[in-house]
Amino acid sequence: MESASPEPSRSGAATHTSGTAVQGPATADDGPPRPHVAVDTAPHTVTVVDDQHRSVDPERLTRLGRHVLHRLHVPVELELSITCVDRGPMGELNAIHMGEPAPTDVLAFPIDDVDQVVTGVPGLLGDVVLCPQVAADQAGDHDRTPQAELDLLLVHGILHLLGHDHAHAEERDRMFGLTDELLATFADSVPR
Repeated sequence: MESASPEPSRSGAATHTSGTAVQGPATADDGPPRPHVAVDTAPHTVTVVDDQHRSVDPERLTRLGRHVLHRLHVPVELELSITCVDRGPMGELNAIHMGEPAPTDVLAFPIDDVDQVVTGVPGLLGDVVLCPQVAADQAGDHDRTPQAELDLLLVHGILHLLGHDHAHAEERDRMFGLTDELLATFADSVPR
């Protein structure tokens, strides 16, 4: 679970539109994955690009992203980008930006600072890059389902975009406590 400063290269698959757009699922038999794109513009703009082979729920990721941004009072001018990638691309990003030669579960690439937002001027909070394969592999070690692990990693990545860290015990306790709180309030808000 890392934070990196540089912005990853973008595939250009996401487009800014109103409403939600989702492309059909990619499977291992289809060859290279076809990106899924989900964009939701009310009230925070959250873009999800699913450019990998494991099944994920882009609408859930969008809802969770919006929930976190709303709960933390992030200005609506700041857009959140969430990208799901396979192990290979995640390993490349991790090597380039963190100096680690293996794939990781989540990387965060902050772009615009919350304190620099100008009312009415759109900005980009940053990109959270998730690797659902790594999340699924480690979920059992944390006594979570793959979906719960992916949810936790998304919240973790967003908190990194907002400047939270876990290098010291006090920071770790605050960040992980906030993660638990945000996941609990999200669970309470999801219709059953």
